[in-house]
Amino acid sequence: MVTPPLHRHPPAALLRVPRITAFFWVIKALSTAMGESTSDYLVHAMAPVAAVGLGFVGFVAALSIQFTRHRYVAWAYWLAVVMVGVFGTMAADVLHVGFHVPYAVSSALYALALAVVFLAWSRTERTLSIHSIDAPRREAFYWAAVVATFAAGTAVGDLAATTGHLGYFGSAALFAGLLLVPAVAYRFFRANAVVSFWAAYVLTRPLGASSADAVGKPKSVGGLGLGDGRVSLVLLGAIALVVGYLTVSRRDVQQAPAA
Repeated sequence: MVTPPLHRHPPAALLRVPRITAFFWVIKALSTAMGESTSDYLVHAMAPVAAVGLGFVGFVAALSIQFTRHRYVAWAYWLAVVMVGVFGTMAADVLHVGFHVPYAVSSALYALALAVVFLAWSRTERTLSIHSIDAPRREAFYWAAVVATFAAGTAVGDLAATTGHLGYFGSAALFAGLLLVPAVAYRFFRANAVVSFWAAYVLTRPLGASSADAVGKPKSVGGLGLGDGRVSLVLLGAIALVVGYLTVSRRDVQQAPAA
């Protein structure tokens, strides 16, 4: 007697981004700080044009690796985030340093760019949830939003620290306080999860950048004077340790729903 084949459900699409845990926010904060310190170090260690070119090549290479993965892979994903942080910082700084665009204007421009990305993503995919990133087109929208958040966050952080005369420590304190707003709203007042996530995601950028500048910049401009290069190396080591742990433990792998 021939046994009929078992009915099997089609496999669920594999999610390409991590589950949101405390580890996610730790690495995100570290990567934003590293993006700031690494970018500042490179543009002073070599010709600015060469530094931006190097940052762009690293950015494209990291995203290319990420897009070749068909599921979330910790090292590939966080490599892309780190390189987005470096190049996003450079992109924001180029407008101000290279073209003398005021931070208020560049902040508005990048905020508008982020709004356009969100609008296009929402109209195309009908959701901005990172729990739906299971296909290349959705992932492309996701990374476009990430790049825009890094650039906008960098400009806003510089706006608060310099134009707003808060200094690096004052700016870091401001954004740390603002970061509590979406966290508290989501935890205690049932605020929309998607809105809360992206608000927190944007705010971690100026928080991380201001913190890195506070530690690395010279005392003459309000920092502790440890140096951008040293800060970048320490942050890189911390990121590598946490990502290594997640690679082994797989604690941040999202479980895709069955089709």
